Amino acid sequence: MHAPRPLHGRVAMISLHTSPLDQPGTGDAGGMNVYVIELAKRLAARNVAVEIYTRATSSHLPPVVEAVPGVHVHHVHAGPFEGLSKSELPGQLCTFAREVLRAEAGHEQGWYDLVHSHYWLSGQVGALVRDRWSVPLAHSMHTMAKVKNAALAIGDTPEPMARVIGEEQVVEASDMLIANTDIEAKQLVNLYDADPTRVEVVHPGVDLDVFRPVGQAAARGRLGLPADAHVVMFAGRIQPLKAPDVLLHAVSVLLERDPSLRRNLVVPVVGGPSGTGLEHPESLAQLAAALGLDDVVRFVPPVAQSTLVDWYAAASVVVVPSYNESFGLVAVEAQATGTPVVAAAVGGLPTVVRDGVSGLLVEGHDPADYARSIERVLGAPAYRARLSRGAVEQAASFAWERTADRTLDVYRQASTAMRLDLEGSRA
Repeated sequence: MHAPRPLHGRVAMISLHTSPLDQPGTGDAGGMNVYVIELAKRLAARNVAVEIYTRATSSHLPPVVEAVPGVHVHHVHAGPFEGLSKSELPGQLCTFAREVLRAEAGHEQGWYDLVHSHYWLSGQVGALVRDRWSVPLAHSMHTMAKVKNAALAIGDTPEPMARVIGEEQVVEASDMLIANTDIEAKQLVNLYDADPTRVEVVHPGVDLDVFRPVGQAAARGRLGLPADAHVVMFAGRIQPLKAPDVLLHAVSVLLERDPSLRRNLVVPVVGGPSGTGLEHPESLAQLAAALGLDDVVRFVPPVAQSTLVDWYAAASVVVVPSYNESFGLVAVEAQATGTPVVAAAVGGLPTVVRDGVSGLLVEGHDPADYARSIERVLGAPAYRARLSRGAVEQAASFAWERTADRTLDVYRQASTAMRLDLEGSRA
C-alpha cells in the first residue's frame, strides 16, 4: 500500500442506506441525510469536491446528480430498487462496494484524497475502499447498536448482533472517528474500545440562514393556526425510538389537569413512519383516538425546510422525548427559530439543549414529567420569552460552517494517522 497523499481536494462520502437527496422525516431519511448534504455543501464552498455514493431506490434516478456545484450524488445499483428493508442491506454490501470501486476505476489513479463513511453499513464499504485506494478513512457512526439496545423503547426491536460486530470492525478499521458529542466519544471508547487519540468531537450544525426567528404570529398565519393557540409540536420520524407516544400521553395528562386547555390546544406531529414504526404506521393515530385527542392532534406529512421553519416558529414548545439521540437536530433547528424545547436528557440532547436556558431537560420517559415541563413553558409567558431568547443564542453556536472547518481538521488528522501506521508497519 502506498502512503496516502495530503488531503487537498476530493472526498468520497458513502451514505449507503439513505440518500442525502431524500426528504427527511420519513422512511430511513432523517438527521443523517441533513448532515451529509449540508456538510458536503460547506466542504464544496471550501474548494473540496465531494462525491456521495448512495444506493439507488428507483430505476428513474439518473446515475449521477449534481446537488450543488462541487457536490455530486452517485446512485449505485445494488439490490432491488424497492422493498428492501435496512435489515436486508448487509446482503448488498458486496455489490455496492463493487460498483463504488468500478466508478472510481474510471478516473486516474489517486482520484480521491479521503473517504468519509456514514453509519456502520457505509463504514464496511469505507474500510474496503480505504485499503484499495490507499486513502484514509474517517467514519461517523450517527447511531450505535450498543447504545440503542441499552435504551430500547417499549415494543421496539433490539439491533442484531451482526450490526454490533460490524460496528466493531468499522471502529477498528477507521483512521479517525467523528463523534457528534462528548458522550458519543466516550461511548466509542468505552463500548467499542476505540483508540481515544483516533476520536474527535465535531458537533453537527444547523442552517442559520433557513432556521431563524421568522415570528410566531406570521408563521401561524401562513399555516392557518389560531393566533392564541398553545401549539405543542413533535417533529421527526414516527417510530418507537423517537417516542411520539410519550408526547401524546403527556398531552392527555395536561388535559386531565386542565380541561380548559382543549379550547386552544394544537399538537402537530410532523413526520412519517420509519423503522419499526413501518410495521404499524397507523398506531400513533390509533393511540391519539384512544386517548381522546383526535380534536387536538394534527398529523402533518414530512415538509420541506422552508415550511418546517414555520412549524417550528409557530410552536409554543417543541418536544423531543426520544429514547436516544446521537445529537438531536430537531432540537437545534427549533431553537434556531426561537422556540424552546422540552427534551429527554439522553444522548446528545443535553449538549444541544441548555436546561433552564434554551429549554428544559426531562429525566426518563414518564408522561407526567413531560406534562409538567410543558406546563411550565405554556403557563408563564415571561418565562417562555426568556427561554426563547436563550434558544436563539444556543443555536447560534451550531453553524454548519464551524462543522465543516472542524471536519477538515479531522480529515487531516486521518491522513496523518494513516501515514504513521504505514511507517510503523515498515519499521
